[in-house]
Amino acid sequence: MAKMFLYPISWIFGTVTYFRNKLFDYKILKSKEFDLPVISIGNITVGGTGKTPHTEYLIDLLKEEFKVATLSRGYKRKTKGFVLAGNHSKSTSIGDEPLQIKTKFPDIQVAVDEKRVRGIQNLLKFKKDIKPDVILLDDAFQHRYVKPGLNILLIDYNRPISEDKLLPAGSLRESSQGINRANIVIMTKCPEKIQPIQRRIISKEINLRPYQNLFFTTLEYGKLQPAFQGNAKQIDAFYTEQAYSVLLVTGIANPKPIRDYITPFAKRIEEISYPDHHHFTQKDMTNIAQKLDTMDGSRKIIITTEKDVMRIRDMEVDGAISSSLFYLPIRIKFLDSEGKQFDKKILNYVRENKSNFELHTRTNKL
Repeated sequence: MAKMFLYPISWIFGTVTYFRNKLFDYKILKSKEFDLPVISIGNITVGGTGKTPHTEYLIDLLKEEFKVATLSRGYKRKTKGFVLAGNHSKSTSIGDEPLQIKTKFPDIQVAVDEKRVRGIQNLLKFKKDIKPDVILLDDAFQHRYVKPGLNILLIDYNRPISEDKLLPAGSLRESSQGINRANIVIMTKCPEKIQPIQRRIISKEINLRPYQNLFFTTLEYGKLQPAFQGNAKQIDAFYTEQAYSVLLVTGIANPKPIRDYITPFAKRIEEISYPDHHHFTQKDMTNIAQKLDTMDGSRKIIITTEKDVMRIRDMEVDGAISSSLFYLPIRIKFLDSEGKQFDKKILNYVRENKSNFELHTRTNKL
């Protein structure tokens, strides 16, 4: 009922986003195209839809054959302009998600810039041996100043956009008509088994166009990993003995999936939840240490997310936390062997457009 008071604001927000999109559609506001392959991974709602693990999937797919670069705005970083990630970058300078990608894939170029056109232009100034063959734009579906060659839209299976509202009454960043800009739509965070009838219902609800492809993915958690080197605590028994008390510490949009995942393994769970992309402070570290100390039992650990640990590592963390802190890595999996079809579509796009880019470059030098 309280959200009804937000509907007029949502109407204003929707009107503004509608006319902004029309300005791009009618080319009053210009979208810049680039000659090399550019893939955008984004969403139409606020909150987590799994952009980072899907971006990591694409990096894994492409990195053996191509020089890959990622570009995002670096949400909640404390720097401005174009910043290229290095081996000693911190989340405060590039953002937690770019840092996570750079940590996992140290050999690729990871850059941030609130102006994506400028960011791409800077990446293309690199020397030939490191100049990217393909650029992945993270969270750029609404950033229409760049026109990607391939637009991938992620939608959370658990939050149907047909039942959602525009901000601030709901979580939609723009009208659901924005789906029409996508070449590929991925329903994320799906259950392992989806009936064919459910697939058809979803396809009808999002009004899939002939030029669009629909895929379904689910999230898989990896084995708990120590957050800090030198953490020698053995926790193999976590998965078999239900012997550990867990302090779950998160700063993400929706901690429910990780809580649901660890519940069958944990003896008991206490939880400290912060807002999405929360910058941890020393006071937070003190509170976490005190909470851990008051928990019962001799076998207790702190579990956090892969994204959160990037920000926690920026802090001065005492021994009690560092020796007890573990994170859960996640990855995506396509359902029903759809991954092969998706991989082929991505690889064909990059190979074809990389060849066109190289031909264009050679022709201009003649």
